[in-house]
Amino acid sequence: MAKDKYIGARRSVSGYSFANLGMFTGFADGIYNAVYALVILEIFKNSAIVGIYVAIYSIFCMIAALFANEIFRQFSKVRVFYFALIMLIACYAMMGFSVLPRTFIVLDFTSGFAITLTAMLIPLFMSDFSHDVGMAKLNSRYHLWVNVGAFFAPMIAVAVATRFDNRSAFFLAALIYLLAWIYFKYMGLRQEDKQIKPVNPRRTVRSLLRNAVAFFKTPGMLRAYIVNFGFYSLRAMRYLYVPIVVIENGFSKDTLGLVLSLGIIPYLLLSEVMGRLVRRFGKRIWLILGFGSFALFSAWATFATGIPLLAIFVAWQVSGALMEPVHDLLFFDNTKNAQQAKFYGVFRTSCNLPNVIAPVMGAACIAFFGATAAVWTVTAIIGIISILVLMAKK
Repeated sequence: MAKDKYIGARRSVSGYSFANLGMFTGFADGIYNAVYALVILEIFKNSAIVGIYVAIYSIFCMIAALFANEIFRQFSKVRVFYFALIMLIACYAMMGFSVLPRTFIVLDFTSGFAITLTAMLIPLFMSDFSHDVGMAKLNSRYHLWVNVGAFFAPMIAVAVATRFDNRSAFFLAALIYLLAWIYFKYMGLRQEDKQIKPVNPRRTVRSLLRNAVAFFKTPGMLRAYIVNFGFYSLRAMRYLYVPIVVIENGFSKDTLGLVLSLGIIPYLLLSEVMGRLVRRFGKRIWLILGFGSFALFSAWATFATGIPLLAIFVAWQVSGALMEPVHDLLFFDNTKNAQQAKFYGVFRTSCNLPNVIAPVMGAACIAFFGATAAVWTVTAIIGIISILVLMAKK
């Protein structure tokens, strides 16, 4: 797929303009993640089943990512991004009301489709407008703003959840995405509409399979996929089980909000610094340090309780901060710009597939050992495997 052309934009629009969208996505996702596991736990009443539900949800998002390339073939990225933001606004607003569990699940899956598209499009927009800046700098700026938003979001989310109920926090996320839509509209970005072509389902499936094969045959893509899979596996387990473990250990929602917000501080402190360190020392060393330290903290978390456990949940965010600006650069550094829209859907499944495999492994650990804390053995193993992949010869 050739690089998309833009026929209109404000003169001030640059790669940093899209990196600044991180403020909105970070704030909205921080609110969403602070209460999401608790809402699902309210519905299913069992932390192991929560893992199974998230796995099914993630399979849906992974399929959506695979078909995204076909969507981009039919519609411009600008039009798709507008559509995805509107869908998020509508779904989160409705999820904010006290709806029936089955209604919430339908809205959750619908918003999952939209969030998959937005998460794919923002890096592609940054790449299109990166020019001489480079993706490393733009990634650092994007994640800085993500973490600025995420720092304040959990405390606000749990305050709203305590005052009303857990689901009411989703309404705040809808308002944040409304502001993101206004910001994106202000950029004045325009692309020519594409001619919609009839879709042959069999041909589409064959095209998807050929694209996946071509992706993994491209040098460096398998390693990029595994590393990204490892990063998002740790993230998935952390977002899903930290709120549950904190509450199960007898702490309040206010304490949970404080732990989640304090965990953002390493990201805020290291976001810009990591951009410079990566340019000086490369990506590999920071990925190895990040995965290795996370594995050590995970092993400790399996038997820690009380305040030491909360300290681990904050401290291992340093591990995540070391990896956050670089975990996907193996993809962008090993593909041409013209290949990125074509292959990014396949690569993006490395973000969704962990939400299928990791929670299922976590649920199996909970069922076998009878304790939610057993899930941290999974994150320790993932960290070790990721290090081995990084250190292996090409």
